[in-house]
Amino acid sequence: MRIEDRDWVENALRIVEADANRSADTHLHPFPLPASWGIDLYLKDESVHPTGSLKHRLARSLFLFGLANGDIGPHTTLVEASSGSTAVSEAYFARLIGLEFVAVMPASTSPAKIALIERHGGICRLVESSGAVYDVAEELGAQENWLYLDQFTNASVVTDWRGNNSIAASIFDQMSLERFPVPSWVVVGAGTGGTSATIGRYVRYRRVPTRVCVVDPEGSAFHDAWLTGRRDVVGTGSRIEGIGRPRVEPSFVPAVIERMERVPDAASVAAARMLGRVTGLHAGGSTGTNLIGAFRLVSEMRAAGERGSIVTLLCDGGERYEHTYYDDAWVAERGWDLAAEHERIDRFLATGEFADEA
Repeated sequence: MRIEDRDWVENALRIVEADANRSADTHLHPFPLPASWGIDLYLKDESVHPTGSLKHRLARSLFLFGLANGDIGPHTTLVEASSGSTAVSEAYFARLIGLEFVAVMPASTSPAKIALIERHGGICRLVESSGAVYDVAEELGAQENWLYLDQFTNASVVTDWRGNNSIAASIFDQMSLERFPVPSWVVVGAGTGGTSATIGRYVRYRRVPTRVCVVDPEGSAFHDAWLTGRRDVVGTGSRIEGIGRPRVEPSFVPAVIERMERVPDAASVAAARMLGRVTGLHAGGSTGTNLIGAFRLVSEMRAAGERGSIVTLLCDGGERYEHTYYDDAWVAERGWDLAAEHERIDRFLATGEFADEA
């Protein structure tokens, strides 16, 4: 690397780290459960990041790793296979250090998503087949002075799971003054698998008894992969944005997960809507998936006479989903019965018992 390039890289690293330094840590909100239950539930609000989602952390880690590893220089064009929050966050960081960013996405991607990526300076490359986005991104990244960031392969590698401002370290720091400071469970979904890998590795490294529960939406391959121990299983794809994959991604690490829960899509949407009604927090569908998993654990802990705390994530804001998960007509088109799920959730909030549909 030339001296002038190294100077540029060091300045780019400073700029990316300054983005984190400008912000206080993301909030940890208590969810209102009766104190007499002896179980406390918290949501770590990742929607307050500058790009509005948990993926801001992943994008920052990908950029820091790429810069420190010598993969990103002053003339690098960056590319990713993503039509969602990861692409939004990567576009943000690329513009921050003055580089071009290209998001390869299916032609069916909504205009609103395209506009959000472009608002942060990204260029959207649309392909007709959703299955081709990986190949196209890889081909573009193979060009001279291009880099394929490849979130699905690198998510579990680029984050320092031992600490260094990771989400795992943040959770434990923020829990330190709570009634039950060491969580019994941390509940997360899996998109790349990077978050569950980071938290699972961290709790083992810290030698604490916290267990990791990963919730998985309908159509995702992760749950079956964890059950069977096979990485070649496939699914039909997820309708809950940000989590669930039709294939098992390289960053998914099943060995650090104690439990996986399949969550119906209708339950995820109903729980996201309930969150706004009960707390005023406006979240996307993946947060609803997290909540259903947490409610199941609360119910089981109460039945077993256990006390403790559970932490889950508010992954992104609900404003991105006003025309999908919060649109009654859109939900009805998918045949989701939210009334039955709302009734089940309300019964849990009143009694502490969560009964899945028979």
